[in-house]
Amino acid sequence: MSDAPNHDSVQVEPTAQVERDRQMINEARQQGTGSLFLAFTKLSGPGWLQSAITLGGGSLAGSLYLGVLAGYGAMWWQPLAMILGVIMLSAIGYVTLSTGERPFDAINKHINPVLGWSWAIATLMANLVWCMPQYGLGTAALRKNLMPETLGDANQWVAIGLLFVVTGIVIVFYDAGGWAVKVFDLILKAMVGIVVISFFAVVVRMSLAGDLDWGQILTGFIPNFSTLQRPSAAFADVLANTGEFRSYWENVIVSEQRDAMIASAATAVGINMTFLLPYSMLRKGWDRDFRGLAIFDLSTGLFIPYLLATSCVVIASATAFHAQEAPGLVAEFESEMAASAKLQGGYVKLLDSRLAEEHGEAWQSMDDTQQSDLRASLPDGDRRIAAMIIRRDTDDFAAALSRLSDETTAQKVFGIGVLGMAVSTIIILMLINGFVLTEILGKPGHKGLHLLGCFLASICGAVGSATLWTGDAKAYLAVPTSLFGMVLLPIAYITFLLMMNSRSLLGENKPTGMRMLQWNGFMILATAFATFCCLWSINNSSNRVLGFSALAVLAVLTIIVHFASSKKPS
Repeated sequence: MSDAPNHDSVQVEPTAQVERDRQMINEARQQGTGSLFLAFTKLSGPGWLQSAITLGGGSLAGSLYLGVLAGYGAMWWQPLAMILGVIMLSAIGYVTLSTGERPFDAINKHINPVLGWSWAIATLMANLVWCMPQYGLGTAALRKNLMPETLGDANQWVAIGLLFVVTGIVIVFYDAGGWAVKVFDLILKAMVGIVVISFFAVVVRMSLAGDLDWGQILTGFIPNFSTLQRPSAAFADVLANTGEFRSYWENVIVSEQRDAMIASAATAVGINMTFLLPYSMLRKGWDRDFRGLAIFDLSTGLFIPYLLATSCVVIASATAFHAQEAPGLVAEFESEMAASAKLQGGYVKLLDSRLAEEHGEAWQSMDDTQQSDLRASLPDGDRRIAAMIIRRDTDDFAAALSRLSDETTAQKVFGIGVLGMAVSTIIILMLINGFVLTEILGKPGHKGLHLLGCFLASICGAVGSATLWTGDAKAYLAVPTSLFGMVLLPIAYITFLLMMNSRSLLGENKPTGMRMLQWNGFMILATAFATFCCLWSINNSSNRVLGFSALAVLAVLTIIVHFASSKKPS
């Protein structure tokens, strides 16, 4: 294989368009910063693709549960994760635009084929799994928030079919190339804008109603790692009434809080996003002259919408739910109006876990009457803390917001944001899966295989959301999915770190001196962060031994292949 850039293997925009874009950038650069900013804004694209996938069900679920459990105290967590993610995306963007090589081939040739194949397969797995909660979230928004009169009582397949058709049409437009790609970019930018505006409107409404403490909110952006180790201070009074089981409830809260933090970090930049970025840049025909545009694109098209949307969800969630009992749960045992069956079921599970902790195996041998009597006899503190940390779903969130405005407005505004998140993420997951399939099969640019890969992800998501991805709180199901994605993310980060330090890959484009120290410093920090989150996810999973064993096998296999390759003649 030649060491020359291999643009022919990636479907790109017409050369004339690329040259016009290049000329625009060079002329704007000579005219000054303002002109360059306007040119970069006009030409941005791949960063908005990243926004469309990161602002999905995982971001919503992570932000929602961070607000429920940590309040404003974890406002800093998601921006930090995104900053580190932007660093790694900038690195793979720099490598790709400097060399023009397709990353999958470049990794296999210059770094290690074990890492290359692991990256591709992990991305494929993440796409198929991730599509399921997106379909679940989208159908829930249609049936509960936006169209309850027409779809509320209909078979869920009607809503699923609607999502399948709409996302499929958009993908076919993208695959047509040419002007259709520009339409595709505009559609995604509009959807990202709708998501941000929807949640921003919710926070504006809360602020005008005087429900927000902006001093506490701004303080929440200051990093405070104690949120990984202890519950929010807002739970203190109720925890004090749980007696000898205070430590049990503290552990439950901290464990759930950590899971939400890890999940939200995983969705800031997922492994499938790392696959999308370089191929979307190559498809647009970008090269080394576009490296500045690439970093600007990630900083504006990805970071700013993500920061606004996730912060608004955390603020709204914390205001509506943090350290507040879900209505009707504690009162249920006092013969007052009970909560919904969904919330009641989750509440009973929390109480049963607490009673199982106290009675051990004897709890399982009790009949329903005995168990019910024990639940009713639990101290008020136990029941109140369970009612505070119960898992809410999107319709609970919208219902809580209706206290701040009329119920119809709350449901519609929130539903539009949730639907925008789900649809845009499904579209991008389909797109990535198409890229992955063509790369794995060695047929880059093959339209038929690309469409097959796209619809494979969509079919898996549609069918899986109706058959496998069910539960009391569908939004929460995005959390374990995100934890799965976090386990895979260090594969990409370690690979990109090695690529940035590869002389055989980058040649004269390899950073040197202080620039290399800066790149390595930031990339090592981001890789360490992702690795910590990965190890945490595995250590707290039900398949801990399997997870650590798989990591060990991957590490050993990578080392063996590295030394075997180094012994081959050049």
